[in-house]
Amino acid sequence: MSNSQVTAATKVISPEALANCITGWQKAKGRNDLPWQLHNDPYHVLVSELMLQQTQVKTVIPYFERWLQTFPTIEALASASEDEVMTLWQGLGYYRRARNLHAAAQKVVRDYQSEIPRSAAELKEIPGIGPYTVGAIRAFAFDAPAAIVDGNVKRLFARLFALPYEVNKSTNDRYFWQLAEHFTPARDNRRFAQGLLDLGATICKPQQPLCALCPLAKVCQALQLGKVNALPKRQQKKAIPTRKGHFLLDVSARGIVLEQRPASGIWPTLWCLPEVAQAPDAQLWTRFRHTFSHYKLDGHVWLATPPGNGTTRRIACHQLDEVGLPAPIRKLLQQLIASEVCNQQD
Repeated sequence: MSNSQVTAATKVISPEALANCITGWQKAKGRNDLPWQLHNDPYHVLVSELMLQQTQVKTVIPYFERWLQTFPTIEALASASEDEVMTLWQGLGYYRRARNLHAAAQKVVRDYQSEIPRSAAELKEIPGIGPYTVGAIRAFAFDAPAAIVDGNVKRLFARLFALPYEVNKSTNDRYFWQLAEHFTPARDNRRFAQGLLDLGATICKPQQPLCALCPLAKVCQALQLGKVNALPKRQQKKAIPTRKGHFLLDVSARGIVLEQRPASGIWPTLWCLPEVAQAPDAQLWTRFRHTFSHYKLDGHVWLATPPGNGTTRRIACHQLDEVGLPAPIRKLLQQLIASEVCNQQD
């Protein structure tokens, strides 16, 4: 984005006017009672921001509350085992976030005397913290003048300034960051940043935006040009491929054979039904489907004994809550337990 384009955006609304509008609306209409807002504790902000990546607020709230009950401090998280962390995270998906959060806590305890740093340069050195999270921590934990850009902010800016950039094309991100940095206020950025997110999530929604309730309606270029439904522009996504996965179910009264998955790949370090490359010569028990970001899994579950190796162990049915399981596998095993198969098998 050139200086002339930033200047054009400023003609739509000045940085001071936008800050006053957003902060005033946020105070009156925004979300002010989210659990991680109660104390603006840097650790709470770190946990919530990693949980909120690609996950809706309403889904995160109960996970966040359970997390703080188990790991009330960053020291408690840093000293936890990976199994404890992954077990508490299960169901949220994108499990790399949990491993990053665990590693972030360990680095903060080890290198920063358990105090999450304030500076952008130091925050960038912490695992799992990218540009958005750097800005979010600085804004929400420290009320510092730091820009944030996520899907809500890009959509809001695209409509407000009638921007031609496709919001899901990573090479266009720099345009939105330049605007965000230009409009970020020097004061009260905690409320301004929260207001941007709230306005995008509750008013300037992807579908059926509530323009009549928007405090920016009088200056919104998309609304004036009749392009609200045409913006933001999006690059057409490629069709997501489907691949088969073959999993083995070995169940007895002593429990179910599970395999701990490697640290790389899908469901890292979680416990799962053992997976094999080819369909075995066995009875098919059930099938399931699960969608990842880049492909759809067509899972086949076969009644078969997996080959023994150091990554498998038989876990009693009543102990399954003590290990981290991928959401679709947990659902299958819950169905299995409900059918009392565990008690019927020898």
